[in-house]
Amino acid sequence: MADRITVTTRTGFFTRIKNALTGIGVGILLILGAIVLLFWNEGRAVTTARTLAEGAGAVVTVSPDRVDPANEGRLIHLSGAARTAEPLADPQTGIAAQGLRLERRVEMYQWIEERESSTRTRVGGGQETVTTYTYRRDWSSSAVDSARFQEPNGHRNPPFSIEGRTVVAQDARLGAYMLSPEIAGRVPGAQELIVSRDAEQRLRQAFGAGRAVSVQDGGIYLGYNPSAPSIGDTRIRYEVVPAGDVSIVAAQRGSGLGAYRAEAGGSILLVDAGLKPASEMFDDAVRANTFLTWMVRLAGFVLLTIGFGMLFAPLGVLADIIPPIGGLVRMGTGFAGFILAALVGTLTIAVAWFTYRPLLSLAIFGGGALIAAGLAYLRRGRAAERAPA
Repeated sequence: MADRITVTTRTGFFTRIKNALTGIGVGILLILGAIVLLFWNEGRAVTTARTLAEGAGAVVTVSPDRVDPANEGRLIHLSGAARTAEPLADPQTGIAAQGLRLERRVEMYQWIEERESSTRTRVGGGQETVTTYTYRRDWSSSAVDSARFQEPNGHRNPPFSIEGRTVVAQDARLGAYMLSPEIAGRVPGAQELIVSRDAEQRLRQAFGAGRAVSVQDGGIYLGYNPSAPSIGDTRIRYEVVPAGDVSIVAAQRGSGLGAYRAEAGGSILLVDAGLKPASEMFDDAVRANTFLTWMVRLAGFVLLTIGFGMLFAPLGVLADIIPPIGGLVRMGTGFAGFILAALVGTLTIAVAWFTYRPLLSLAIFGGGALIAAGLAYLRRGRAAERAPA
């Protein structure tokens, strides 16, 4: 079976009009969804900012060596060396390591479908699309569904024989405090775990006698020839988060730690590797909140642009009766969609600000009005100076 095929499809003018009109409904849903997303994001950002500000003012740094009952329910900051008693082990392979978290990463050699299309609009509004499908073999950490390929015959992928997995320490401690799996699972700083060749015999028993298993470059290889892999061959690598210095900001719950519920409405549970003061951890959380806020704003703007583009799509299709005119109309509607997305997005954020930050919004509005009034006053004064006596 060829690893490259070309498919030509033709779409008539009336079919294109029908599809474009159907897309109007989808465009409206995208616009409404983007407005809801932008409004929600501003509320989330404000709640998170207020929560972090409240927490930064209430947090108490304590020693992890002793649990003070007086701090029950309070937001505390502690740092030190985390420890575990029992090693972490992958129950399927037996690979074990001492640490807070053991992660099994799996890749399988699979068929990958790539497509490249070019579309030509014909006089009368019809379109001809030429799509080239190319099939190549490569490693992927996620299953590729070959049943959805344009040409599945000769390009079939087997199911994953082993999935990725994470094992988290159940007995982690930081001094006198117990660390829940939720907290241990949040500690960053994963490092590669080298699988020893001495484990090959045990691995062969784990995967069964009929499976070719070997240790290659510090990982496990399921297949006969690592230098010339076959479809279905699998690579397994491990990463471990070592038990070392960690810093935590959380609510004290007995001898354990949990999320702190702030009066502002949000919750606080900050975990990081290394010995960090509370102020640095809160600064990092504030930056992360700002970054997320702008990323969601960008996503909302993109959704608005796509939605307005779908609303205007029938105009471009109608103009495609004469192809050059259709291209010009689409440029114009694309620009109009961009402007409308900017206006609606900005207006939504402004309304959200008035809803969630009324005092700050009024202050900004008042400051802007004063600046505008001042500039108008200066302009009138200069105009009066230039007027003839």
